[in-house]
Amino acid sequence: MTAQYQLHGDIAVITLNNPPVNGLGLATRQGIADGLAQANAEPAARAIVITGAGKAFSGGADIKEFGSPKAMQEPNLLSVIAAIEKSSKPVVAAIHSVVMGGGLELALGCHYRVAAPGTSVALPEVKLGLLPGAGGTQRLPRALGVEPALNMIVSGEPIKSEMLAMLPGQKLFDKMAASAETLLDEAMNYARSVADVRPMPLVRDLPCRHPQGDAYFQFARNMVKGMSKNFPAPGKCVDAVQAATKGKFEAGMTTERELFINLMWTPESKALRHIFMAERAASKIPDVPADTPLRAINSVAVIGAGTMGGGISMNFLNAGIPVVMLEMKQDALDRGVATIRKNYESQVKKGKLKQDKYDQRMSLLSTTLSYDALTNADMVIEAVFEEIGVKEAVFKELDRVMKPGAILASNTSTLNVDAIADFTKRPQDVVGLHFFSPANVMRLLEVVRGAKTAKDVMATVMVIAKKIKKTAVVSGVCDGFIGNRMIEQYGRQGGFLLDEGCTPAQVDKAIEKFGFAMGPFRMGDLAGNDIGWAIRKRRSVERADMKYSKTADLLCEKGRFGQKTGAGWYDYVAGKRDAIPNAEVVQMIQDYRKAQGITPRKISDEEIVQRLVYSLVNEAARILEDGIASRASDIDMVYLMGYGFPIYRGGPMNYADQVGLFNVVQAMKRFAQNPLDDAKFWEPAPLLARLAAEGKTFNS
Repeated sequence: MTAQYQLHGDIAVITLNNPPVNGLGLATRQGIADGLAQANAEPAARAIVITGAGKAFSGGADIKEFGSPKAMQEPNLLSVIAAIEKSSKPVVAAIHSVVMGGGLELALGCHYRVAAPGTSVALPEVKLGLLPGAGGTQRLPRALGVEPALNMIVSGEPIKSEMLAMLPGQKLFDKMAASAETLLDEAMNYARSVADVRPMPLVRDLPCRHPQGDAYFQFARNMVKGMSKNFPAPGKCVDAVQAATKGKFEAGMTTERELFINLMWTPESKALRHIFMAERAASKIPDVPADTPLRAINSVAVIGAGTMGGGISMNFLNAGIPVVMLEMKQDALDRGVATIRKNYESQVKKGKLKQDKYDQRMSLLSTTLSYDALTNADMVIEAVFEEIGVKEAVFKELDRVMKPGAILASNTSTLNVDAIADFTKRPQDVVGLHFFSPANVMRLLEVVRGAKTAKDVMATVMVIAKKIKKTAVVSGVCDGFIGNRMIEQYGRQGGFLLDEGCTPAQVDKAIEKFGFAMGPFRMGDLAGNDIGWAIRKRRSVERADMKYSKTADLLCEKGRFGQKTGAGWYDYVAGKRDAIPNAEVVQMIQDYRKAQGITPRKISDEEIVQRLVYSLVNEAARILEDGIASRASDIDMVYLMGYGFPIYRGGPMNYADQVGLFNVVQAMKRFAQNPLDDAKFWEPAPLLARLAAEGKTFNS
């Protein structure tokens, strides 16, 4: 049973018990409804208390029913709340730990609410591109006041119960309990004290006005519009709350329901809901059971004190895990520690980090020049130069000094993890942990599973990733793994577009208008154009059949490696990130076209976007076929968290699904007719061709 009924003397208690957050699935809703009916028919019961077992009152909708017809199957949440309001005996919500979404709407439908201190209270639906759909936009403004309620609904952020209880005139909480431990007893005593009070109070009957009326809502609408230009839900939240102030409660509920249903069908909400489910799916490895024993990770070693090594170290220091950082020279160590200090001091200066936390984190950091000092570390991560010979030397040393059972991880972004594992006598302990720069900021972590990587190693690093607040996505072994294998095709298309008539600024502006954080040329300048140059040189030996534009090589021959040299595809002023178009670069591209006998043509923004995005999609389909990624949604997470793909489009695979795979394939066939492009690449991957022919999607 996910909702249990028990009589405590003269008080009936209905306990939600649907772990982990007491989601309001169909069985739970039915249990509440049955419990209400039983309590109302029970002569001994004078009042009813609803509470939650474990670590939540209720976190809202049951994610297992998310987006399915079952979520609205009777009794739906609206029906359950109506039954509570019509109860012949008062219903008290005993709220603790977490009360969010539908859980808060359920509590608002009760006649009274008793809350434990420290409870996180929120209506987070806006984060899924929605608004509260069971009366939240109508009842919370009445219980809390229009402005604080609207702020909560538009932001979706949780606020502690004691903070809300301090708001003047609030009717959200009738009583604050002394603690979570005494909550149930206090709620039952409160229920006894109001058992005979009639009429029973309803939140829906409270007045709902704002002194500035429509002027306030227009101001709020303007503020929200500026902060959420690509997302319709926040603006609709304002409309729904305004409706609560305009007329009868029933009319406001009708408006809320219409807005909710309309938002459900928007591509933005579909994308956000896809991301919500995709992030949870990414943490699960199909053949690694959830109960796989973990290796203890109480200390970490990091090889390299450069930009990556320092950023990686900060992740573990932030999580309270001691780090020993190794370099070959003392001055390199000193620079690395100084950079970490500078980053933390900047956070302290901005008020984002307290001084005692800064001191605590730095106290967890130690340094060494000797591999022998790493023997007690439970995990080591190398972040050295991306060259297989260098990796070989490092891993042979790690194999010599690391204790048995220690996890040996490489931060390689493209190299063969199986080859790296074979440099050791313990390939089962070797795994790829590809952090993205800046490693202390970027959320993505590609976990590269070698052919011999042990299951307990995989289970352990996935848990550690969560502890250091990373979104981990598992990749198989191939050149570039998921993200960089795809980005190579994206970059190749950028080069072909230059050959055919575009400028770097035109390409970047088109894809940034689509929603990318930055276009391929600004991204190249940020990462360092010399990195791509090195890869292309390697490709010329390994994949002589792969076609590239030569413009990027010509740029590198001029020493224009990007932001670090102050000049790349654009010019940069020291201390600023503004990308300033350079006339000489444009002339270089024009000269190259002329030398190749290419007549430039006018290229639309639509073609630019399609060629860049569909190149990602086609390569991703091949990655799925090769078994490098387990699911299409994992690929979406890589691009959303690591490569600046627009959140409101849900990732390249979700976007392709929205466009329609048939339409994607037709566009690819057009691109294959372009003699300056790579016709072989534009042959749709077999998986893509099959799904398109069957009218299916990647994420179905």
